[in-house]
Amino acid sequence: MNTVKQANGLLESVETCSRDELRALQLRRLRWSLNHAYKNVPFYRHSFDAAGVHPSDLQSLEDLARFPFTLKSDLRDNYPFGMVATPMEDVVRIHASSGTTGRPTVVSYTQNDVDMWATLVARCLRAAGVTSSDIVQVSYGYGLFTGGLGAHYGAERLGCAVIPMSGGQTEKQVQLIHDFKPTAIMVTPSYMLNIADEFERQGLDPRKSSLRVGVFGAEPWTNAMREEIEERMGIDAVDIYGLSEVMGPGVAQECVETKDGPTIWEDFFYPEIIDPDTGEVLPDGEEGELVFTSLAKEAFPVIRYRSRDLSRLLPGTARTMRRMERITGRSDDMLIIRGVNVFPSQIEERICAHGKLAPHYQLEVSREGNVDSLRVRVEPQPSLGELTEAERSGFGEELAYAIKSYVGVTAAVDIVNVGEVERSQGKAKRVVDLRPKG
Repeated sequence: MNTVKQANGLLESVETCSRDELRALQLRRLRWSLNHAYKNVPFYRHSFDAAGVHPSDLQSLEDLARFPFTLKSDLRDNYPFGMVATPMEDVVRIHASSGTTGRPTVVSYTQNDVDMWATLVARCLRAAGVTSSDIVQVSYGYGLFTGGLGAHYGAERLGCAVIPMSGGQTEKQVQLIHDFKPTAIMVTPSYMLNIADEFERQGLDPRKSSLRVGVFGAEPWTNAMREEIEERMGIDAVDIYGLSEVMGPGVAQECVETKDGPTIWEDFFYPEIIDPDTGEVLPDGEEGELVFTSLAKEAFPVIRYRSRDLSRLLPGTARTMRRMERITGRSDDMLIIRGVNVFPSQIEERICAHGKLAPHYQLEVSREGNVDSLRVRVEPQPSLGELTEAERSGFGEELAYAIKSYVGVTAAVDIVNVGEVERSQGKAKRVVDLRPKG
């Protein structure tokens, strides 16, 4: 533990400043962000005006509760660049995330934004126990997804050597770990277990690899999974948190010396916890929905963005800034299966497009070992009558292929008899979560 603290010793002053100093910085930056959004983004100007508030009304941090929320649907409604607050000639990077339709949420970055992002991910890595002498294998996907490039730039900013492996190709992941001797890896926790399996399949002991720390994010994971990863790989496993709409990976990071939940970098992102039904701001310690306001973003400021992630705000331990409890679920119907965002409506679209399946379905989420699995139970069109086993198998394979192709997640499909899917008098219960709690 002392070795970790010494290796991690060069902290930024803001990480250990007093709460009063931090709040003064937040208030100053929050005033700038509100004015920047109001002046340069028509959506925010209309939204604030409709709510009867103006940036000048912010006299304290608590006054932020008077301002309206931003929803993911607002970002889609302003696709592609309606939320950009700078001239497009100042934008140097564009990322996008998938959603329930063909219209993604698009986020933009100026050079200053990219630099800030890299600096914050570097801060995350340092908090994870990574130093400039480490070699980092980045196994998040590269491309429009923010994970790969966000991790890559942060590791380079810290001074690490970076292996831009990206996702997939599990045999090659193991080969590069064996040959290149990285000391840190950034990847989803469930895929880390796949890598451990591949080590063992090849007759290699994963505990004897060069890796000593893993920085895991992009999906919820439990302490039980942490324990399994640490035991099987012989590494420290820590959590990184982010969302593309707010920045990408690097909004919060678990510190290796405490492993007690991600510390939110409150000098750049102001967090709130709200009651997901009423929108009321809840005190620290109570569970609710995480809401974020950016404090320094130029191209894509976000004001009170509803993340839909359920958590609690807790006092800081390793740093002055507050921690967030590990994500316990979501306040909407989105699922995260092995790092892929899945909405029931996406599955419904594939079912309806099939032609011989009825829109009566349920999604069952279970956990096999420490890996989440998705099973789709769906009925055939009643007009088809009794199906043969060959027809059931064929329809199931066709739907599974469509889900994999269009949604990006592997799902088992059960074609059940007409009437077997539970009916509801009101809103259909589309998701049955069979995963153990805690």
